[in-house]
Amino acid sequence: MKRLNRNFSRFTAMVLVWSLAAVVATGCETAGQTGALAGGGIGALAGQAIGGDTESTLIGAAIGTGIGYIIGNEKDKQHAREMSSGRTTQPDYTHDEVGSLGGSRWHLVSLAPKDFAPPYQSKVIEFRADGRVITTTTNPDGSVDVFNERYRVVGNTLIVNKPGYLINAEFRLSGNEMIVDADEFRAVLRRLGS
Repeated sequence: MKRLNRNFSRFTAMVLVWSLAAVVATGCETAGQTGALAGGGIGALAGQAIGGDTESTLIGAAIGTGIGYIIGNEKDKQHAREMSSGRTTQPDYTHDEVGSLGGSRWHLVSLAPKDFAPPYQSKVIEFRADGRVITTTTNPDGSVDVFNERYRVVGNTLIVNKPGYLINAEFRLSGNEMIVDADEFRAVLRRLGS
């Protein structure tokens, strides 16, 4: 039985390594995803080398995946901070990481918690194809504020940054509606125009 478990463990490790290689070869959208994959593969190999059985291989893969994701996600955050550094303050700054949002305009339907932003009559958010997001806020007194920020879309993650802050939120589209979930808030937006 030990011989069968050892052969099964080797087979499991080989399948994990080949799966990892196939996924890495096709590419990942974020450093977090890449880190999770690489960490999972390295963890599986380490678990197999240390424990020599399927359980150790799977435990190693799970631990490696978690650690790899954390490291990769921090790299994503660092990249976003670098985008907000002096290098990206030039007026001609552009990039093509705009995903499905580039060239779209949205009206903010709801924001929770309500006190996340100062009171407003309406907010319109325009995701430009050059990596700029323009938020036009009509205040209760009728005055208008316009904010010009940078954004990136990586998979289903929306990263909005400006010197001094960073928003890293998951978003999903459903027809003409977009839901944005961040640690601090949840927003529902409705698409304007075509």
